[in-house]
Amino acid sequence: MTIQRVAVIGAGTMGAGIAQVCAQAGWDTNLYDAFPEGLERGMNRIATFWEKGIARGKTTPEQRDAWATMLTPVSELAEAVREADLVIEAVPEIPELKHEIFAKLDQLAPSHAVLGTNTSSLSIADIAATTNRPEKVIGMHFFNPVPIMKLLELVHHDATSGETIALAESAGSAMGKTTILVKDIPGFATSRLGVVLGNEAIRMLADGVASAKDIDTAMVLGYKHPMGPLALTDLVGLDVRRDILLNLQRSFNDDAYAPHPLLERLVSEGRLGKKTGKGIYDWSSGQAEETSLE
Repeated sequence: MTIQRVAVIGAGTMGAGIAQVCAQAGWDTNLYDAFPEGLERGMNRIATFWEKGIARGKTTPEQRDAWATMLTPVSELAEAVREADLVIEAVPEIPELKHEIFAKLDQLAPSHAVLGTNTSSLSIADIAATTNRPEKVIGMHFFNPVPIMKLLELVHHDATSGETIALAESAGSAMGKTTILVKDIPGFATSRLGVVLGNEAIRMLADGVASAKDIDTAMVLGYKHPMGPLALTDLVGLDVRRDILLNLQRSFNDDAYAPHPLLERLVSEGRLGKKTGKGIYDWSSGQAEETSLE
């Protein structure tokens, strides 16, 4: 099957980024969100990214205009997915919400459509079980910021067909991504490793081993990570990282995955990272600045 039309469900940071790279791949792309203000923010986020690319000489106005013609904001789910060959869901990591959406997608999307979920930790098999096409359901875990990060983690459950995997790999290539294929195990490969490193970095910070900046610098310069684990936690969202850890703790029945109390406290205080302006760092200036965690 050749992809011509794509629908992205959810216009938040991840959904908007996914819709952007789909449009840039040359596919007719519908971006849907249940909330009009969310849809508007998502479209504005994409437009701003393209304008910054022009200002930096990485994108031409002609490219922006061509990509924009491929992208359509849609406020009705049925309209968004009616002719889609590929649907990619990117809503919050709430199992009940994803299950509800996939049950609807199964009814509304064409029978040939592949249904992808951007979940970073939830069971693909459980999501697929809400549909009558489990063989066409696959995890498509993108990374933030989607237009820049090159990795696409594909997650297959036992019933995912070879044709679905092949289409997802082809789609990833068309979007400029390098794909990896992993089994449907809690945390997959990337989230499991990433959250454990981030949680240990928070433990070190709470124990006074070093400052947040120095812990991050250790991993950037010592291990060639592009970003330190604490800054990355702020970028991903402390609430997202906490929820993934809780899911791993429950799934494996292992308290080694329990979120550190400092992480829990920051989330309870609404310090969720860059998206709220403050997390482990203060982002009010646009850059990561050291701040008190008291």
